[in-house]
Amino acid sequence: MALIQDPILRAWLSLLALSAASVLVAFLVPAGLNQAVIGSVILLLAWMKVRLILSRYLGLWQAPSWKSGFNWVLGFYCLLLLGLYLIPALAG
Repeated sequence: MALIQDPILRAWLSLLALSAASVLVAFLVPAGLNQAVIGSVILLLAWMKVRLILSRYLGLWQAPSWKSGFNWVLGFYCLLLLGLYLIPALAG
């Protein structure tokens, strides 16, 4: 079996897999799992997708310092969103 060599195609397949994982995790809500955990996992998957898009589609893999800066900013932004999402769950 030949490995996929095209990085854009690999990125697209990875995005497809991450999107499918998000949908599968969202289907766990009616199963009675904790919604805060499910929302956190979906946010983590979204962060992974954003990093992949910035790296491959926008070409930041060629500029490691820019990629690192974007990763830090997105990481802090996702932590802020996670905190805002979890405040009602922690308060109640």
